[in-house]
Amino acid sequence: MDILKFGGTSVANAQNIKLVIDILKNKKNKLVVVVSAFSGVTDLLIQAAQKAAALDNDYKVCLQQVNQKHSNAISELINKNHQETVFDLINIQTSQLRTLLDGCYLVGELSLRTSDAIVCYGELLSSLIVAEAINQEIGNTSFKDSRSLIITDDSFGKASVDFEATNQRIAAFFDENKSQIVVFPGFIASDSKGQTTTLGRGGSDYTAAIIANGANAEILEIWTDVSGIYTANPRVVKQAKPIDYISYQEAMELSHFGAKVLYAPTIQPVLKSNIPIIIKNSFEPEAKGTYISRQTISNGNPVKGITHIDKITLLTLEGSGLIGVSGSSKRLFEVLSNENINVIFITQASSEHSICVGILNDNADAAKIAIDKAFSLEISQGRIDPCIVEKGLCIIAIVGERMKNHQGLSGKMFSTLGKNNVNIRAIAQGASERNISAVINEKDVKKALNTLHERFFEDNTRQLNLFVMGVGNVGEKFINQINQQKKFLRDNLKINIRVIAISNSKKMHFDEDGIDLKDWKTTLKNSSDANTEKFISNTKAFNLRNSIFVDITANKSVSETYNQFLMQNIAVVTCNKIACSSDFENYSNLKNLSRKYNTPFLFETNVGAGLPIIDTLKNLIASGDKVHKIQAVLSGSLNFIFNNFNENSTFHDVVKEAGVLGFTEPDPKIDLSGVDVMRKILILIRESGYQMELNDITNESFMPESCLETNNNDDFFASLKAKASHFENIYKEANDKDCRLKYVAQFENGKASVGLQFIPKDHPFYNLEGKDNIVLFFTNRYLDQPLLIKGAGAGAEVTASGIFADVIRIGNN
Repeated sequence: MDILKFGGTSVANAQNIKLVIDILKNKKNKLVVVVSAFSGVTDLLIQAAQKAAALDNDYKVCLQQVNQKHSNAISELINKNHQETVFDLINIQTSQLRTLLDGCYLVGELSLRTSDAIVCYGELLSSLIVAEAINQEIGNTSFKDSRSLIITDDSFGKASVDFEATNQRIAAFFDENKSQIVVFPGFIASDSKGQTTTLGRGGSDYTAAIIANGANAEILEIWTDVSGIYTANPRVVKQAKPIDYISYQEAMELSHFGAKVLYAPTIQPVLKSNIPIIIKNSFEPEAKGTYISRQTISNGNPVKGITHIDKITLLTLEGSGLIGVSGSSKRLFEVLSNENINVIFITQASSEHSICVGILNDNADAAKIAIDKAFSLEISQGRIDPCIVEKGLCIIAIVGERMKNHQGLSGKMFSTLGKNNVNIRAIAQGASERNISAVINEKDVKKALNTLHERFFEDNTRQLNLFVMGVGNVGEKFINQINQQKKFLRDNLKINIRVIAISNSKKMHFDEDGIDLKDWKTTLKNSSDANTEKFISNTKAFNLRNSIFVDITANKSVSETYNQFLMQNIAVVTCNKIACSSDFENYSNLKNLSRKYNTPFLFETNVGAGLPIIDTLKNLIASGDKVHKIQAVLSGSLNFIFNNFNENSTFHDVVKEAGVLGFTEPDPKIDLSGVDVMRKILILIRESGYQMELNDITNESFMPESCLETNNNDDFFASLKAKASHFENIYKEANDKDCRLKYVAQFENGKASVGLQFIPKDHPFYNLEGKDNIVLFFTNRYLDQPLLIKGAGAGAEVTASGIFADVIRIGNN
């Protein structure tokens, strides 16, 4: 005999019930079919009862909706020549239901006993209809009211089963019953007096297990709307996948900690009889599902699943009055038991100074009142503090039968959460070591589950979630490079990059599932207006794991937001030089925040675009070397300009060309004034371990004051034409000395300067071509021959590649 239970979604409507019948047609053994209420009906019945007790006449509306759902199913499922008989059966039940609701309305009261009597009609009505539909299609089908077989105590709302009496009745029934298929309503039972009781929400699974145990069935199949128990909640963790095999104990742990696909008490009856359970999908019957038995088949991963319980309150009882006092824990748990409050989570400090328990939010207020009352004497004497209540929490747990045989799992779990700034409020691990549980803030649950799933189940693939501000020339190249390299990174570096947000000066767009980069420009064009504050607040509110804010602007106000991201454990990657060349106090604060929150703050492209200048410098300092002197050509744009400026071209035309090629900043005065180079050398000085401000650097400008005082680009370029002879004279002087013009930055003996220099042929800078940069580091280890870094230091493509490299550094960390 096989037991098949079909959940509410599996019998939500006539179409779904037809799928159930198709599943039954392929079965050969004698079948027991346990049916839940139609989807949504139990909630409607609860609402109707509550409204009736509150003297709200709208309970009749709820009742009408219940009737309509079942009438529609009958009309679509049952042959017309037999519909009248089925409607008569249903009308008898709904008439009794109406009488109960009218009674609640008249007395203005709803007891647990009456509530059970009302909500039972969800399963009664659905099972009667399903039984008739199966009999019509397959034949030899009968209906049996579970209340006549399953006997419980009179704890209405969630009754306890009398298994001895129940098993006797079930065995006797099946000894006499000759039907090929028997349909039972799930969830409902009766006490020894024949009064209707219920087994708790999700109790239809339990009903099926009880019958399987009593009838000594071969297998229990739980048919639902998902293809088994998943490694995590697939609605929260998109990468979650079904678990093929799992032990009873693992399934119990997962269901206890919130895996809603299986009602926790279901396992106990079949565990005793060693009856396997299989979780199947009514809408994908060919899917393998999850097989639950005494044995667990390992795939090498000791962790079988990750789960959580929402809406948890943490109660903490602490004080010196607990230390060495026997019975304190007993008193606490007795108080909660007397209030019928279920304790989900327990932890106690080894010092005995505090006891911490987790309960559902709904019970928090009653629990505090009861605990403070029970310990009132100790509280009044100051030996114990009043009960501390912390709401807005949840419990996350990793579960696996073989976890006890593997070292370091706790470390992996907690370090993974810590790296993503998920604060842990309490920790518990049972002696069986089948689960490790932690209490965290409810707002972090999605990030925590995804982070842990990535760590334990995704072949060490790390997902990076990018929030990109500034998708102009460089930004466009950056997005295109990501799109081009996504598959390579996933296959070779185990990095999965998703762009969650993009913004330019006019528009911004967010997509939590990742923006399709094939047509991102059109997407952005049709999106909402850009708003920096909203962009920041949305980025923080998404609270995604491995979040990275990418600043590809030259905007001062944007650079002033980095601290907000770093404090929220959102990494910052930027080519914007303003933050790191701002006041030393701000620069130092950003670096400290990065260390404090273990959040990457990377700005390789601040100097040398895609050249590994800052990274090389960091490695020198980290390995104990010390920088004494720096000489550098740090402006690719100025190097391009002076390499192309000659007697055949005007200074104006060359600067214009550099802007078109993307070598200069949007405001070319930033490059030509020397400010950009000052910022770059300042950043190198600071990264070398020295404290310096921007105004400490001497700027030997070659630009006429009248050019620098212009207010817009048009006036600036006009001034370049007006001062053409000034630039021609500079070029002529260099040419007469057989030198080349290079804009050089220097640091030595605590002093720094930038300015245009005449470079002779024997100097390393003389042959620096195109838009190249060059940096010479003179250090303890590189005294006579400096460490030299040289290469393209300007251009949208190389700058974008430098930003991309910083993102990959984070992915590899």
